[in-house]
Amino acid sequence: MWALCSAVMLACGPWQRVGAPDRTPPGVGITQLFDASTVYRSMGFLVGGPALPFVGTVRYLRAATPDSTLALCALSLANTALTFRRDANEFVAEYHVEVSFRPDTGPSRLVTSDQAVRVRAFKETLRGDESIIFQQFVTVRPGVYHVGVLVRDRNGPNLSRGERVDTVPSFTGQGIGNPIPYYDGTGRSNLAELPKLVANPRATLPFGGDTLRFYLEGYGLAPGTRLAVSAVDGRGAPAWQDTVALSGGDLSHTTVALLPGRVPLGRADLVVAAVAGGGSLKAETPFVVSLSDQWIITNFDQMLSLLRYFDRQDLVAKLRSAPPDQRPGLWRDFWKTTDPVPMTPENEALDEYFRRVQIANQRFQESADPGWLTDRGEVFITLGEPDEVVDLRGDVSRDAMTIRWNYIQLRVSLLFRDESGFGRFRLTPSSRSEYQRVLARVRRMQ
Repeated sequence: MWALCSAVMLACGPWQRVGAPDRTPPGVGITQLFDASTVYRSMGFLVGGPALPFVGTVRYLRAATPDSTLALCALSLANTALTFRRDANEFVAEYHVEVSFRPDTGPSRLVTSDQAVRVRAFKETLRGDESIIFQQFVTVRPGVYHVGVLVRDRNGPNLSRGERVDTVPSFTGQGIGNPIPYYDGTGRSNLAELPKLVANPRATLPFGGDTLRFYLEGYGLAPGTRLAVSAVDGRGAPAWQDTVALSGGDLSHTTVALLPGRVPLGRADLVVAAVAGGGSLKAETPFVVSLSDQWIITNFDQMLSLLRYFDRQDLVAKLRSAPPDQRPGLWRDFWKTTDPVPMTPENEALDEYFRRVQIANQRFQESADPGWLTDRGEVFITLGEPDEVVDLRGDVSRDAMTIRWNYIQLRVSLLFRDESGFGRFRLTPSSRSEYQRVLARVRRMQ
């Protein structure tokens, strides 16, 4: 569910849419797999801190006057980043945004905006996916700037900043604007207007999911000018190529569409250049193909390893045995089959599963073993948080250090014992059997 909100400046608005398995290969860091901020920061995006996380981009187009450039600043937030308060039959979050262009010398350009997000159901306030999009068009003179974004929660104490040094280009003569990833909308017919776009700030293409669209403008080009477009993967190799035609004139525009399955998982760049002549005509923009826009997992084999505890191992086995060209379609089927609430954009089952994987990895690390691969990690991921944890390591009547987890509703107690004394807790044989019995019962009930 999406909504647009107008603002005082050129254009602005939030957009709202509602047996032991093999070990992972050495060096596979689950923290990096789940740390979306690191991935987006490496792509040159504006990234907010953990207090109020956001991802932002700035793209540039030609403005109506030759001494100015039109900048589109777009931010992506999750509902969970903000504090909601009840207002009659709704829940309301309010936030403040500042977009600044600060040169080393001379005056700065500052744009501020206050926005509100309204949802009807409390569960909507808990959404952790991209549920809010803020965008702002700003005119700025070409040059080198410290481009900064500040987002502040108006209902709470949290705020976050992101900043990068950026060069605002000058579009004179023939040229190509920055390709802009977008969800929906239409272009403009003259330079005095603004494109009516809903931007895609994260520039993320779900693997096997929706089409990723880029809005592309050309300036001063001859009629029928053809441009070569290609998606270049992280190794610098073209993964997909095509050509598009522009009508020419002072302003012309088109859409470049990347279909699901055309580009492999990982970071890539969309590169646009003239087919013949006009060697200076070139523009590019980064994007990422991921298994989820919330969990930035860009390696298929690593994803299969992470799913080792997922309850639908029959479907995971199909993914594992699929040839590369069938993986996007099978992943799409896997997503739909395991999604408990199809009317929402998230897959709540996978989100909860990966959340537990992340918590287990942080909480139960033992020696060189990642936390999610330990016995306690396995039980936590599959059964959830225990109702009671009893530390029996001070009980001298036992021959080894022991921890007991009690699951009251499941009516089971599980013992983890450190036989070696080096902090490596393993399920006792009887507890392993009891755990497997209870897990089978839980999965039959789902």
